[in-house]
Amino acid sequence: MSMELLMTLPILLVVLLGLFEFTWLFYARGMVVEASRAAARKATLPGAAVADVESEVLRLLPARFGSQVRVQAELGQYAGDVVSVAVAVPMRSVAPDLLWPIGISLAGRDLYSETRMVRE
Repeated sequence: MSMELLMTLPILLVVLLGLFEFTWLFYARGMVVEASRAAARKATLPGAAVADVESEVLRLLPARFGSQVRVQAELGQYAGDVVSVAVAVPMRSVAPDLLWPIGISLAGRDLYSETRMVRE
């Protein structure tokens, strides 16, 4: 009985760590997408500036994402122009890097969301 446990325990541990890491990343992805959408809605309003869009993103994302959040906004000049807001957050600032011992690392990877809407 103990030999079977010894053989399967590392596999179960890797699966469990992968599940935890995926759950954190999936939850954070939802927050990044929502921040991107809210900022794009703000960018469609008349008189919106890039600073307003960035502050909306930072307002919606948790403080633990910190200064590593990158926001790119393209605002149109006229009504009917397409505005675009892109938000990128490094995965390592969102979730613990639990699978690095087996060669699956979050280093250099980002959670990314881009939203396009028409300016009012």
